[in-house]
Amino acid sequence: MASLLQGFEEVQLVKPVGKTVMTVTDSVVRFNKATAEVLNFPAQVKILINDKTRQIAVTPTTAKADNAVKFSKGEGKQTTSVSIKDAVLVKAISKYFTLVEAPEGEVSFASVNGTAYPEDKTVIFDVANATAGTMKRRGRKKAE
Repeated sequence: MASLLQGFEEVQLVKPVGKTVMTVTDSVVRFNKATAEVLNFPAQVKILINDKTRQIAVTPTTAKADNAVKFSKGEGKQTTSVSIKDAVLVKAISKYFTLVEAPEGEVSFASVNGTAYPEDKTVIFDVANATAGTMKRRGRKKAE
């Protein structure tokens, strides 16, 4: 007897990934939640730069790997964007972006959408597609 469900296929419950975005300021490189989700919220990542194509890639790695950067609290432990404040890394990435002069009380930034490769757990950001701007400074106001 033929199966009642013969010819049926399961519905794939993979939700689409939102836009992956990297934001660069003079003191921090921030990756939005969608970027962290594509990478599966790894504890450590490697940041790779292709100087010829002016692209920046982010991919998970192990804590023992050379040049591993602390990224998140680990899979299932983090649900927000990720900020990296490592001075050497910020300097290496920010040299590819032109940050405009920001007015008093604001921060200059460059933002770029990435291309996600979920099967490779990698996101690649193309510097040529960056947009620059300023935003109000977050956090506590400094005493005058």
